Amino acid sequence: METSGLAATISWWGFGLGLVFGFIANKSNFCTMGAVSDIVNMGDWGRMRAWLLAIAIAMIGTNALAYLGYINLDKTIYTGASFPWLAYIVGGAIFGVGMTLGSGCGNKTLVRVGGGNLKSVVVFIYMGYAAMLTLKGIFGAFRVKVLQAPAVTLQLDHGQTLPELLSGIGGLDPKTMLLAVTAVISLAILIFVFIDREFRQHLDNNLAGLILGLVVVAGWYVTGHMGLAENPETLEITYFGTNSHLAESMSFVAPTAYTMEYWAYWTDTSTVITFGIATVFGVGIGSFIYSLITKSFRWEHFSSSQDMFRHIIGGTLMGFGGVTAMGCTIGQGMTGVSTLSLGSILAFASIVAGAAITMKIQYYMMMREA
Repeated sequence: METSGLAATISWWGFGLGLVFGFIANKSNFCTMGAVSDIVNMGDWGRMRAWLLAIAIAMIGTNALAYLGYINLDKTIYTGASFPWLAYIVGGAIFGVGMTLGSGCGNKTLVRVGGGNLKSVVVFIYMGYAAMLTLKGIFGAFRVKVLQAPAVTLQLDHGQTLPELLSGIGGLDPKTMLLAVTAVISLAILIFVFIDREFRQHLDNNLAGLILGLVVVAGWYVTGHMGLAENPETLEITYFGTNSHLAESMSFVAPTAYTMEYWAYWTDTSTVITFGIATVFGVGIGSFIYSLITKSFRWEHFSSSQDMFRHIIGGTLMGFGGVTAMGCTIGQGMTGVSTLSLGSILAFASIVAGAAITMKIQYYMMMREA
């Protein structure tokens, strides 16, 4: 297959996986911001368990592919030797604040756009533009020179995944350590998830965790195995169909920026649809299809100017924070964590902390006004 045809194939796969993701996320009301809110405000762990189940499934499948040699997890943005700890913490926390103000993470924003939510259209635009400025524009200088500067460089022969960092302990080789760490962490998550009887009986939460976790695994296989080929110009093995030119899976902040860039430079023939851009379209359309089938599509708008301002700030913070932390609640919280990257775990914890603190402050202010 010609490389142009291969890149197009990878993009079509991304669109298909996005369709599934958007359809199931809408059907099950899968929302990572909602999962944190349920715990903070009601003590309900149902949607958090669905998120954790998706993480466990993604972790098991991703590392099984790596163990069997189908993908190389060293070739991702999550697993390098550079560990910009401040960017993970600050970016993750800012994204958590933003998704709370914007009523949902990047994935939920796309799902709501597909369901007719005009507020999420505004969030999408501001998130994408802020992400673009953080990737290549004025915000990028601050990101690189300030937040990524105090990075810890690990040993050159080690990345930041837990199996690589722990390799050699107990005489275990890297591949055996990969299986051991994956088994221990995923088993602990699964026990926590399914020990709850109410969760076991909740079909939608189980469906969301299983299917969305498998979508992440499929994304890794598509870009990391199917998209790997020899570049006829350089004669080097290259990952085709992704913006990073590395293996990728589901993530929705940087791809939103690339989507807006694609629209802006529509007539530029060098600008093409990639796996990430295709997933953005896929999630929105998948959600739209579900809303049509169930007749749940309805237009929603801002209730006040303050409501609009809050969502604009939320979208802007999500764009900046998501790029700085190198992922959102899906990009880091599921895709990144599936690689067992230490940075992804730190970013994931920072996102949850940022969201939880913001929710507590909102609740305090609401009670004081009352």
